[in-house]
Amino acid sequence: MSNKPIVMISSYPPRLCGIATFCEEAREFIQKANPGRDVLVISHTDGAGEGVFPLIDITRRDWWKPVAKKIESLDPYAVHIEHEYGLYEYLDERGIGDRNEGFLDLLEAIGDYPIVVEPHTIHGRLTEAEADFVYKMCRRSHVVLFKCHYQKWRLDWTFHGRRWSTPRNIMVVPHGARPDKRWGIHEISALREEFGLNAKGLSKHLVGMIGWIQTNKRWDILLSMWEEIHTEIKQQTGKEWDLLAAGAMRDPNHKADYEEWKTEVLFLEQKGMAHYHEFVPRGDDYYKMMAVCDFIVLPSTDETQSGTLARIIALNKPFITTAPMEGLTAQTLESEGGLLFTTKEMLRRNVIRMAHDRKLRLELGENLKHYLDEVVSWEVVARQYNEAYELAGAACRTGEPVVLGKEF
Repeated sequence: MSNKPIVMISSYPPRLCGIATFCEEAREFIQKANPGRDVLVISHTDGAGEGVFPLIDITRRDWWKPVAKKIESLDPYAVHIEHEYGLYEYLDERGIGDRNEGFLDLLEAIGDYPIVVEPHTIHGRLTEAEADFVYKMCRRSHVVLFKCHYQKWRLDWTFHGRRWSTPRNIMVVPHGARPDKRWGIHEISALREEFGLNAKGLSKHLVGMIGWIQTNKRWDILLSMWEEIHTEIKQQTGKEWDLLAAGAMRDPNHKADYEEWKTEVLFLEQKGMAHYHEFVPRGDDYYKMMAVCDFIVLPSTDETQSGTLARIIALNKPFITTAPMEGLTAQTLESEGGLLFTTKEMLRRNVIRMAHDRKLRLELGENLKHYLDEVVSWEVVARQYNEAYELAGAACRTGEPVVLGKEF
């Protein structure tokens, strides 16, 4: 068997970027599924680590040329590219972007190698520029991996309306989630102690809002109602439930919301019903902080999918999130592991319901366990990646395009 490497192209740690973290985790499990091959990464210039080549300098219009040259020297079994528009957008001296033209040039330049592209943003309703890019990307790739089934059938509808042929080289491979981050109830006290939560006098039961503090995460929705919710839960259950808001700011553009929301949590903390914990949501700490919560609230208002949700699923934590909201809604319905809200009143009722109904929390958690084990575990996803590499390799060798079935 050929031992040519699998080469991933992506942002990569230490960059504080959701795609970078995704690539790091994906690489770990791709390597486990391919013990006879190296899994290497070509990253942006701030990536680092063993087997990482930090070559992408997006300040250069021709950033893709050194990448293509490196691909040629590595002679890979497959090239697996993580795509997000902002990662590959060159801005000229006016600040005008190239609409990812450089990325399409890269695909053209490395077309002699099996190409698998995994775009992280495929909206259900594409703009004209997005539709044009997706069409061209699919034409220049051997296999394209969408995260959710709705993205594939919506694309068929979108392209049909434009009288474009729908790409048939699209596979649906879900956002992976770790299968090795589940703590037992008997371990939670030690985790609370590790973060100093017991010393803060927090109640036994916690509602969590955990992760990067960004404008689109809309912590303010729950914070604005928490005092009322806290009182009603106490009246209905006779038990204290506190809010644990934990995370940090990643993007300076979100500083105003970060400071406002942090101030709101600290005000609630003074009243003895919440706690703010500042930490960088990466690695084990991200999982541990979620693990101490009974359930998680994810009030995002702009997502196609979410790394935060992948961690919630990994921990089998019941959750409440916004709908209709692209991948968040799709995975909530498919997993049957969470509740949805479209209004503040629905969120209020669902938080109270989740706190009141232990049987519901256990049922949702068990659903998430099955969903993780059978659908989104990185071990399952890595096998699907290998299928994509095989399809791409065959298409590359024979010149025959990959043809896969439509969703509907």
